[in-house]
Amino acid sequence: MARRGPIGTVTRGTTNTNRLRRVDRWIATLPVLRTTADPLVVDLGYGASGVTALELQQRLARTRPDVDVLGLEIEPGRVRTALAQLAEVRAGTTPFAPGARVDFALGGFEVPVPGDRRVAVIRAFNVLRQYDEADVVGAWHRMTSRLQAGGLVVEGTCDEIGRVSSWVDVAADGPRHLTISLRLEGLDVPSVVAERLPKVLIHRNTAGERVHDLLAELDRQWRHAAPLASYGATQRWIASVEGLRDAGWPVRGGRTRWKLGEVTVDWSAVEPRGFVWR
Repeated sequence: MARRGPIGTVTRGTTNTNRLRRVDRWIATLPVLRTTADPLVVDLGYGASGVTALELQQRLARTRPDVDVLGLEIEPGRVRTALAQLAEVRAGTTPFAPGARVDFALGGFEVPVPGDRRVAVIRAFNVLRQYDEADVVGAWHRMTSRLQAGGLVVEGTCDEIGRVSSWVDVAADGPRHLTISLRLEGLDVPSVVAERLPKVLIHRNTAGERVHDLLAELDRQWRHAAPLASYGATQRWIASVEGLRDAGWPVRGGRTRWKLGEVTVDWSAVEPRGFVWR
């Protein structure tokens, strides 16, 4: 039987240098990346340029020097472009290490990898944003079926320059958390992230949905902490997240993450009405 082609739909493929820095530094902290015997990471749907996969490998290598990053795209022309970029890397004419453990191939949500290896982390950013909400769980299931024990899919979206970002981390048994990551300088209100929520949540920012309540409370805490603005946006944000936690929200992590403009909450706190994993 002939093998099926890549599973998925060609999307716009917008790519910008340094756009995914926020999620990359979060991935670098994941326990699976530090403990796995096979640190294979997939950049799924990297877009019109392979730069995000190269940046991902560069950042993760600081934590795990033997990390392998495989960029997958369903549009053959984008794979050719990325392989041409990789040739320049190998020639030593770019800022990336000539020996960077990066490769590119054709693939979609089926996540084909050489030797049928299992993947530690799949980063799928700004991909499902262009799909229907009804397609999300099926795509999550396909991707998580390719994970090794303890592996995660990190799926989300961000603005064009990476200052507003959010993602859900998904394990084999379902989604675990929602993380919001914002550039704090010049931030008006945290709910600016509403336009960059993952696809599973972006249409749920309405009264009666938990993610709507989360953003409303986070805005309230941000306003309440306004007197701390004279000490800097970081101190104001930390106080806002502490206020969110004290109000009963299941906030994870601590000040090390919060000072980066992040907040992570349990998936159960934002799960959409009617959501079904199995």
